[in-house]
Amino acid sequence: MKFVDEYRHTETATKLLDAIQSIITRPWTIMEVCGGQTHSIIKYGLDQLLSDNITLIHGPGCPVCVTPLHVIDKALAIAKQKEVIFCSFGDMLRVPGSEEDLLTLKANGADIRIVYSPLDSLKIAQNNLDKEVVFFGVGFETTAPTIALTVYQAKQLNLKNFSVLACHVRVPPVMNALLNDENNQVQGFLGAGHVCTIMGYHEYIPLAKQHQTPIVITGFEPVDLLQGIYFCIKQLESGRYEVENQYTRVVNQQGNPAAQQLLKQVFNITDQQWRGLGTIPEGGLTLADDYNDWNAEQRFSVTSIKTQEPSECRSGDILKGLLKPNTCPEFAKTCTPEHPLGATMVSSEGACAAYYRYRSHD
Repeated sequence: MKFVDEYRHTETATKLLDAIQSIITRPWTIMEVCGGQTHSIIKYGLDQLLSDNITLIHGPGCPVCVTPLHVIDKALAIAKQKEVIFCSFGDMLRVPGSEEDLLTLKANGADIRIVYSPLDSLKIAQNNLDKEVVFFGVGFETTAPTIALTVYQAKQLNLKNFSVLACHVRVPPVMNALLNDENNQVQGFLGAGHVCTIMGYHEYIPLAKQHQTPIVITGFEPVDLLQGIYFCIKQLESGRYEVENQYTRVVNQQGNPAAQQLLKQVFNITDQQWRGLGTIPEGGLTLADDYNDWNAEQRFSVTSIKTQEPSECRSGDILKGLLKPNTCPEFAKTCTPEHPLGATMVSSEGACAAYYRYRSHD
């Protein structure tokens, strides 16, 4: 299959593994910043095929996982209201709030609908003018433009019964925060290819220079990841700290200017709390004042939220790369996909879910 088989080609992967082995002289720790990359690494066992001198750690690359608990609880409170049709991507339905999740509410009769595009929720609003339709907008810069377009169209249509509960996060600021953390272990990054498809990678250049940390923008297939690791190790071994683009078939330095312009029009950059990581300066997006009429935060007054993280959940340490999922004391015991303690186990891109699905957990 074109553009798939060649990136899963065993002989090519073997050559890259040999090339990596031939240049490495000391231990290095590399973090991937995308849940899709994490799942490929674990699914294909790339971390086990690499030299013992290379440690791959898994960063906060899953937007579902880093959506703060108080936002989940706010979504639950809104979705409970009788006049509300609550729309969401499917991966948010089983993310645990303090006491329950959206799927439980749906089973108990709340009108919660899975949509495949935020634009679908606009149609639902047009067909249900007697209801308040709320879309739960979660994601990195990859999905933010589609939500921005949806809000823009809602304003053009003057659709008054539609709003968005927005919680979008930005990748470069969290990479900066990780590198500034006193417990930082990261010596090189594999950058998230899909984010850079939208935003380009010009924001990463000063990060690499300031922190003397190579950043390689990488795809998601085994050959992509191994080539990205090779580029990263080559830089580390030679003392270079630059941004390289392995994912050239999709990404360029400037990204998608039209999508970026739409983001600037509809959203403002803001400090953002990330679940398990705390507040990241300029780490999120919030709806601009011109779009406040479509901001669910402004439309719904939810004040009786009691947010409480499970004390035994170690997802914060996992998202920082300080802990591997299968070394968490609760992994596959009190925390499973059926009964998750945190979002890293239930999300389709979560690191804990990847280990549970693809690795032995006897």
